[in-house]
Amino acid sequence: MRTGLATAAFQTRRTISNFLKKTLALATLLTVGASTAFAQSSTEGGGEASLKLPDLSSVSFLNGAIDGHNLLLIGILFCFFGLAFGMVIYMRLKNLPVHRSMREISELIYETCKTYLITQGRFILFLWVFIAVIITLYFGWLKPVPGKSVALTLPIILLFSLVGIAGSYGVAWFGIRVNTFANSRTAFASLPGKPFPVYQIPLEAGMSIGMMLISVELLIMLIILLFVPGDYAGPCFIGFAIGESLGAAALRIAGGIFTKIADIGSDLMKIVFKIKEDDARNPGVIADCTGDNAGDSVGPSADGFETYGVTGVALITFILLGVKDPAVQVQLLVWIFVMRVMMLIASSLSYFLNGAIAKAKYGNSDEMDFETPLTSLVWLTSIVSIALTYLVSYFIIPSLGGDATQWWKLATIISCGTLAGAVIPELVKVFTSVHSRHVKEVVISAEEGGASLGILSGFVAGNFSGYYLGLSMMFLMAIAYSMSTLGLAAAATMLAPAVFAFGLVAFGFLGMGPVTIAVDSYGPVTDNAQSVYELSLIEQVPNVEAEIKKDFNMPVHFERAKHLLEANDGAGNTFKATAKPVLIGTAVVGATTMIFSIIMALTSGLTENVDKLSLLHAPFFLGLITGGAMIYWFTGASTQAVTTGAYRAVEFIKANIKLDGVAKASVEDSKKVVEICTKYAQKGMLNIFIAVFFGTLAFAFVEPFFFVGYLISIAIFGLYQAIFMANAGAAWDNAKKIVEVEMKQKGTPLHDATVIGDTVGDPFKDTSSVALNPVIKFTTLFGLLAVELAVTLTRDQGSTITNVLALVFFLVSFFFVYRSFYGMRIRSGNAE
Repeated sequence: MRTGLATAAFQTRRTISNFLKKTLALATLLTVGASTAFAQSSTEGGGEASLKLPDLSSVSFLNGAIDGHNLLLIGILFCFFGLAFGMVIYMRLKNLPVHRSMREISELIYETCKTYLITQGRFILFLWVFIAVIITLYFGWLKPVPGKSVALTLPIILLFSLVGIAGSYGVAWFGIRVNTFANSRTAFASLPGKPFPVYQIPLEAGMSIGMMLISVELLIMLIILLFVPGDYAGPCFIGFAIGESLGAAALRIAGGIFTKIADIGSDLMKIVFKIKEDDARNPGVIADCTGDNAGDSVGPSADGFETYGVTGVALITFILLGVKDPAVQVQLLVWIFVMRVMMLIASSLSYFLNGAIAKAKYGNSDEMDFETPLTSLVWLTSIVSIALTYLVSYFIIPSLGGDATQWWKLATIISCGTLAGAVIPELVKVFTSVHSRHVKEVVISAEEGGASLGILSGFVAGNFSGYYLGLSMMFLMAIAYSMSTLGLAAAATMLAPAVFAFGLVAFGFLGMGPVTIAVDSYGPVTDNAQSVYELSLIEQVPNVEAEIKKDFNMPVHFERAKHLLEANDGAGNTFKATAKPVLIGTAVVGATTMIFSIIMALTSGLTENVDKLSLLHAPFFLGLITGGAMIYWFTGASTQAVTTGAYRAVEFIKANIKLDGVAKASVEDSKKVVEICTKYAQKGMLNIFIAVFFGTLAFAFVEPFFFVGYLISIAIFGLYQAIFMANAGAAWDNAKKIVEVEMKQKGTPLHDATVIGDTVGDPFKDTSSVALNPVIKFTTLFGLLAVELAVTLTRDQGSTITNVLALVFFLVSFFFVYRSFYGMRIRSGNAE
């Protein structure tokens, strides 16, 4: 397998190397053409990297008892508490009892995941070269940080971009290791036939990942804030944000392609050969389990890490750009980071309280609805977070700029986002839960009309969900806007307080961060647990019941265990779906704050060119149209990569599956399927990344306000496209689960119809929709550099060079848009 992956990596490396030579040549041309501009701009600009943090120790808090710097130092202790929390659960999961047959399968899954992650790590570093070229060009020559040595600031930005990548990559690796411990332990815990352990272990794994993720991200940002000189914090933050955004985009997109190639390839065998779910003879099942982690664990972990980091950087940037009074800047910065620490406390308290209630209620029960305690955890965390938000705000900012009422207004704004973190999952369940009338409609449609009507009913669920979720977000943001009009501008001497309010709503979305990540990570564990049970062939182990009774002192009920694992997988599907709109909503609302940074630069602090932010300014309007085109291309390109890869996986599995005379597929065949998935994930990711990268440069160089319209457009189009696809896909997935668990109709025409619907929904919910989140944030964040680069070149070199470069960048982007279909489409036989 390593040889096959090495070959795929070599081919990718050669493609990137050839293209990079052209890129470097273009960069050299740009450097020569802009040489005079570099000299003129050496003492100005620098973008977000030129921002200077105020002295945090200059303002006292808690009635003068402690200054801002020392208060945040205490926050670092809570970060270590969060890290310890994650590690304690990690060790607990590792030491839980498990039968050797199940442990062997989970370790095989981990080994394939590890090989995939190593390959992806090398791939991300190659992609980083593109970003490093632009960073070097921008901060090294064109707009160096004012008053600072390029020899110092440029390496800092590059270093922290690597720190950002390492953060996304590291928490993703931790997530995989935790989940591959939890999957076999969950499978084993199902054997006595009691539901509570089957619920508890996946949730513990999710909380371990959530607490570790938030703690690492917060610790890095606090280190920058507290220990890096204020003049250099800007370069650190911008580098960190760019790096984690790149890492998340690559892991989310490639992971989403990988997992759905494997999932579709494995699922279709149920129809072709009439075999059971996760049949050990199917060589696609191990790849499917690897994909569950690559797509549903690696992707969300890296994405969540980046979401918290980029949202924080966006708010810091806004405060330093939009607030004039340094004392108020310090108050807001300290308040925001204290609130981040509060997230850890609220989530851990809620987790322990909800766990105690769930254990008392279900600990010895024979039946439980797995969704019920997960729902109560989300609502309890939201309520505790909101209560602590008001309490902490009262003590930290009792008076903001002399106004003693702003604390509760700002707390209300954040609470709108925190409430959304509970309301949105509740609305998502209306369209995706196994108890949902929309999902039951899919089943009813498929009973009479087969896959065709079932798929149409899934489309209905996805479209209706866009309406309800969109209005709920608008309503909560409208409340936040109304709060921002109640004196915030005067109290904080703030420009555009509504934009700050929207950024705080995004911040509030993340107020229950560890729990949001926990319920999202619940899904891949439950999915893998069901697979581990089947692949272990534990029922065929000689004298296994007596062995388990002797070694573990527990009874064994095989049929009951399988029922519990399948039912729990339905709950996992639902709560995987609930986290997706929260993350995409955060991306869109948070992008507002970053777009504001661009607008502030283009309008000199809203003092000029404001009229160009209007439909009457044609380039702005044309940008609004262009953004939608990019979103729809991305949806097609990511799905095409899945389609072609799944075709090749199905082709291989059908040719090599052995159903007679063997108990399970060979490890070599299973690894070959993993290799196919990796190959097409990387090919698809390469096309998408280069098209997005050069598309961002091209549209930024066309005209600055065209680019602002473009960024607004991809955020809005992306929001609704993601909601529709995620919820339609989840509805199809759980319709299949109803047929399997409640109706007991596996192997029937109805089951075949819902399996087809599920395979249609696979790239909807786990590839295209979820990847829109990091794409939007990466484009907006990278756009901060791209548009300032374009404006500076136009000012210093004239519009001709900018227009030429816009055309060149667009042609490069268009080539890879073209290649994302015509270079990826299915060819039969040796034509591949």
